[in-house]
Amino acid sequence: MPAAPISPGYKWIALSNTTIAVLLATIDSSIMLIAMPAIFHGIGVNPLEPRNMVYLLWMILGYQVVSSVLVVSLGRLGDMFGRVRMYNLGFIVYTVASLLLTLDPYGGQAGALWLVVGRIVQGTGAAFLMANSGAILTDAFPAHQRGLALGINNVAGISGSFLGLILGGVLAAIDWRLVFLISVPFGLFGTIWSYLKLKEIGHRQPGGIDWGGNITFAVGLTLIMVGITWGIQPADGRAMGWTSIPVLALLAAGAAAMVAFALIEARVAAPMFRLHLFRIRAFTFGTLSTFLSSIGRGGLMFMLIIWLQGVWLPLHGYSFEQTPLWAGIFMLPLSAGFLLAGPISGVLSDRLGARYFATGGMVGAAASLVLLMLLPINFSYPAFAAILLLSGVSMGAFAAPNRAAVMNSLPAGDRGAGGGMNATFQNSAQVLSIGIFFTLMIIGLSLTLSRSLQQGLMRHGVTAAVAAHIAALPPVAVLFAAFLGYNPMRTLLGPRVLAHLSVANRAALTGHMFFPRLIAVPFGAGLTAAFTFATIACLIAAAASWSRGSRYVHED
Repeated sequence: MPAAPISPGYKWIALSNTTIAVLLATIDSSIMLIAMPAIFHGIGVNPLEPRNMVYLLWMILGYQVVSSVLVVSLGRLGDMFGRVRMYNLGFIVYTVASLLLTLDPYGGQAGALWLVVGRIVQGTGAAFLMANSGAILTDAFPAHQRGLALGINNVAGISGSFLGLILGGVLAAIDWRLVFLISVPFGLFGTIWSYLKLKEIGHRQPGGIDWGGNITFAVGLTLIMVGITWGIQPADGRAMGWTSIPVLALLAAGAAAMVAFALIEARVAAPMFRLHLFRIRAFTFGTLSTFLSSIGRGGLMFMLIIWLQGVWLPLHGYSFEQTPLWAGIFMLPLSAGFLLAGPISGVLSDRLGARYFATGGMVGAAASLVLLMLLPINFSYPAFAAILLLSGVSMGAFAAPNRAAVMNSLPAGDRGAGGGMNATFQNSAQVLSIGIFFTLMIIGLSLTLSRSLQQGLMRHGVTAAVAAHIAALPPVAVLFAAFLGYNPMRTLLGPRVLAHLSVANRAALTGHMFFPRLIAVPFGAGLTAAFTFATIACLIAAAASWSRGSRYVHED
């Protein structure tokens, strides 16, 4: 039963607290990307060595994988035992995990394992927060203001993934432990504030825990996500592992577990995944739009960062060590677009409905991707910034109204589970998108990079045998070297090979121009393939969003 009436100002307390929580959770989803060179240097691990690649990938994706797996279950627990109670617990888990990450006592692989496990626990806390924040806001705000509230909350969350890039670069330049420590005081403040101020005002829906559904869903999604992360790694002498037996086994076992999950959910009395919610047209097409937009957006950030770090910034005089921070700075127009369009579209969608804004946003996002494909690899920054701004505005125009429409369509007793389902589609799509984008990029690089790299090295005095060995390395090693802010040629050649070269050849190979010019053509082919895929995903998302029908608000 709902609690006693609350003060008119409570909704703004709920909005401010949950917005801080979502902002923290999404900042930590990306803060590692720019900071990883400093973190790996701090613990004394070379992430590009084959035996250490697993730590690199799980530091990138582990947080998102665990969030995807748990968010539906935690949303359902919020419906059963209280959304605020689960949300408050999430703040505690998140804050304690952030502190433990800061205090990593080990070096080497033990230190890397501590960070991977800590990130998984931190992601668990974030899943508690993300699973219940939308339901708390939907409970607190009347239907005619939910677009504004959920819009601000959603835009803060999406913007956090871009703000994390800059924070990671700035803090890692001072001390890598600050990357984790920064979350502790804000998490502690949010924890205390939420315990003192947030109230249980939503409808609870008692019932048993669907253990069979929870276990099969968690196992199935985890196996699929792990399979994706292994699929983009080299295996069996190939550039990628998609055809390797372990990856195929993981994907097959994950698919079998998901089939078992669907069968259980169709029969159990109190299912974790509320399949009957898909009878609500606005929820179904809104969630489908969420999934497709995340597919189009999830890997985009990685491709833009690699484009800037591996090609454009070095060509414009930035050292490879400087590129992680400056890539985040040069991508600020994307965040600005989110911040500009999200609240405005949220307010307008309260009056006019989500259909036109969400559909138009996805069409605009597709247009921005086409414009990116038309840019030369060594572009003019004002044109690039304008396209990023268009992309941010378009995605902001979609995200806020779409989330408000999804939450408005849910019965009061299913808001936690429904919001968790929507978040699961969003989070899992981001991991899937990264796998697809990297796969398409590696395919593009594989076509011409090896031959170009071998010829370029030999022209600068590298022996044929060494050049052939370097050229045979998987393209993913080249991508990650650029992504992590390492000097790719210095990293791939190593000090022994470089010591036998003339001063002029050594300077040319490790300078600003050799690698960007070498990679420009094959990288452009990979970008075109990845952006074409993302464009198609955004256009299908636009069609799905239009299919949601007229404005719909569930009457409780």
